[in-house]
Amino acid sequence: MNMNGPVKISRSERFQNCQDISERLHEVYNEKILAMGVYGSVSRGTDGPFSDIEMFCVLDESSEKIEFSHEWSAGPWKAEVNVCSADVLLNTAATVEDDWSLTHGPFFSPLSLYDPKGFFSKLKKAAESPANEDFTQAINGILVGEMYEFIGKLRNVNLNGPQTYLPYLAMQFAQYGAMLIGLHNRKLYSTGAMVLPESLELPNRPAGFDKVAGLVMSGDLTEPSKIVFACEDFWNGLATWAVEHDYVIHSERIPF
Repeated sequence: MNMNGPVKISRSERFQNCQDISERLHEVYNEKILAMGVYGSVSRGTDGPFSDIEMFCVLDESSEKIEFSHEWSAGPWKAEVNVCSADVLLNTAATVEDDWSLTHGPFFSPLSLYDPKGFFSKLKKAAESPANEDFTQAINGILVGEMYEFIGKLRNVNLNGPQTYLPYLAMQFAQYGAMLIGLHNRKLYSTGAMVLPESLELPNRPAGFDKVAGLVMSGDLTEPSKIVFACEDFWNGLATWAVEHDYVIHSERIPF
């Protein structure tokens, strides 16, 4: 039977595809290219037989800021090449957002395919540059922008339904809880598949997080009362955790 979509490819075949893409990028962008590298599971050596390819193509700085992606399926495999000017990528690397723990790993250890001027060393320094205040601001943003909204939605659903929304809310509580823990510990997760188990190994976790993460990882999301209790308990733990670490959930009634 023919398999539709990705098929098993060896690591050596996948890396050869990376080299072929690199050669084509040189043909398209030639002297504009500053650096090229592979990130994601291929760069870490953890790619599986069905993994896709993720690459940077960094162009010299110019008057025009460049940021776009080539993303395609070649049939048995898929690739994404992020094409951007150096200043754009350096600025992105130096910025802390709510998903920093999941998105910024590539800036620290890309697998270089072409880097004659040492750009990837500069990229790593940019990724290491954010101050404590940047992480605090990102954490405060999640606490108010996501977690506070999630607990309001949970309470609405608990009163009025539909209870079919509760499993999704539990997953959101777990995912953003892991982002909070990663930011607090300045920890980069290895991959999206490992966010929850790796977050459970970090210190200073808010009370109640482990229970919500456990429900999500086990798929035990069929009993509404169990979900509501676990998420409410985690929210209470977050409120205490925020006070302990000088994070802010509540402000003045109208702060502007």
